[in-house]
Amino acid sequence: MEYSLPSDEILAIVVPILVYWVYSGVYLMLGSLDNYRLHSRKDEDVKNLVSKLQVVKGVLLQQLVQAAVAFLVFKITGDDHSAAATSDSASFLSLVRQFVVAMFVLDTWQYFWHRYMHLNKFLYRHVHSWHHRLVVPYSFGSQYNHPVEGLLLDTFGGGLAFILSGMSPRTSIFFFSFATIKGIDDHCGLWLPGNIFHLFFWNNTAYHDVHHQLYGNKYNFSQPFFITWDMILGTHMPYKLERRAGGGLEARPLNRRS
Repeated sequence: MEYSLPSDEILAIVVPILVYWVYSGVYLMLGSLDNYRLHSRKDEDVKNLVSKLQVVKGVLLQQLVQAAVAFLVFKITGDDHSAAATSDSASFLSLVRQFVVAMFVLDTWQYFWHRYMHLNKFLYRHVHSWHHRLVVPYSFGSQYNHPVEGLLLDTFGGGLAFILSGMSPRTSIFFFSFATIKGIDDHCGLWLPGNIFHLFFWNNTAYHDVHHQLYGNKYNFSQPFFITWDMILGTHMPYKLERRAGGGLEARPLNRRS
């Protein structure tokens, strides 16, 4: 009996989901490293307004919707992106260009929608506040959102980045797996020494943790890669890491604003 490998389209749908649960699981196992936590384990249990079981159910629902939309996008754009893959397969510079374009598109889409969901009281109360039920973020809560937000910011934003960058389904496997890892890292709640994301990205675990706190609720909207739009539009809140009484670390704003 002959077996064929899954198509690039199927892998592009399935692999980022598998990466999400495997990589967030690694951070879950590292959660006992109290000296590197940005919040205590007690705070995680007391301050968060949603149970971990509800978070898992919410993430699985979002991933189901993402998979369905991705399948439709691949069906609609199949010929064009397959042709692009054939012509660009040997060009490293072309792959770099596609990654850069996709990162810029995703950052721009998510910044403006994310910011608007904070400024619009109706959208914040009924939609975006779901994600901020996690006052103390943790790894597998990265994709915990209201279904409308998950569809609008993550799913539509990812689809737009895929289409405008011109990447192939095969390239998208790597891009969206990378974006998934980056999002998990931003929510993991751990500041581990030597973390490559902390070395090369200002938009990192501590930066996004500031946004999840009450004093940073209207700042540090940028996600998932760079802080460009925060810097340009005056919504950047700098911070410093300090040792927390009782162990661990804390991201404290340098100039707390109202």
